[in-house]
Amino acid sequence: MDRHEFASVTASDIAAAHVQDLAVQGRFGVQFLNYWFDEERQHAFCLATGPNQESVTAAHAASHGLTPYEVIEVDPDAVVRFMGGMANHKAGEPYVETAFRTVLFTDIEGSTQLTQQIGDARAMAVLRNHDQIVREALHANAGSEVKHTGDGLMASFRSVAAAIKTGVEIQRRLAESGSPGSTGLQVRVGIAAGEPVSEGGDLFGAAVQLAARLCERARPGSVLVSAGVRDLALGKGFSFGKAGRLRLKGFDEPVIAFEVLPDSARTVVPPP
Repeated sequence: MDRHEFASVTASDIAAAHVQDLAVQGRFGVQFLNYWFDEERQHAFCLATGPNQESVTAAHAASHGLTPYEVIEVDPDAVVRFMGGMANHKAGEPYVETAFRTVLFTDIEGSTQLTQQIGDARAMAVLRNHDQIVREALHANAGSEVKHTGDGLMASFRSVAAAIKTGVEIQRRLAESGSPGSTGLQVRVGIAAGEPVSEGGDLFGAAVQLAARLCERARPGSVLVSAGVRDLALGKGFSFGKAGRLRLKGFDEPVIAFEVLPDSARTVVPPP
């Protein structure tokens, strides 16, 4: 997958460039599969197969000269899970579809200790209850499960509001669930957002790393979000606690984070 940065291109410009890519792809052993174009941010991301990163860049250079800012190797299945599927567009058809996604992590607090206290069988039942509640919340809010982490789940959303609403709903339902209450189960939730190709060379690397670290630092039973997520959610019916500055592993500078207040999402209807 590659990343392009522009200044003033349109959806029609990108559609035409994609057609040019398709015309030359065979010369370089490349196949361009799909692209996402965010007109507001002026960023585009192309998903392609090919022998190496240089071949993808060379194909772009030969077709229209708009070479990518960065190219990374990705797992196509992971792309589909992060993006929540891929729409099929006719070649040359202009469209705008952002690749920006919001990433959510859950993590069961003290899962190892819980297993020691109640035994493997009951601990697995608790985990299944967690998974069911999280997956039902994802389904209700158009989230896409990316992977199971062992003690939690990672998911992706097109909408920041949907991700926050999901986090609050997960905590509310876990608190109301009789089984978690009887075992003392508590879950942390961390949320961050970003684009698929940034610094670091991993798919959604920066957003995934930040969401995971925020999940680690969240209080059990709470939802902790990045400053970027909080800013994008302003005016959407959510309430946040005071900003906190956190020292997170893997980040050189302190990270500003906000805790979502528990009743924030009860009346919020996120966009599809």
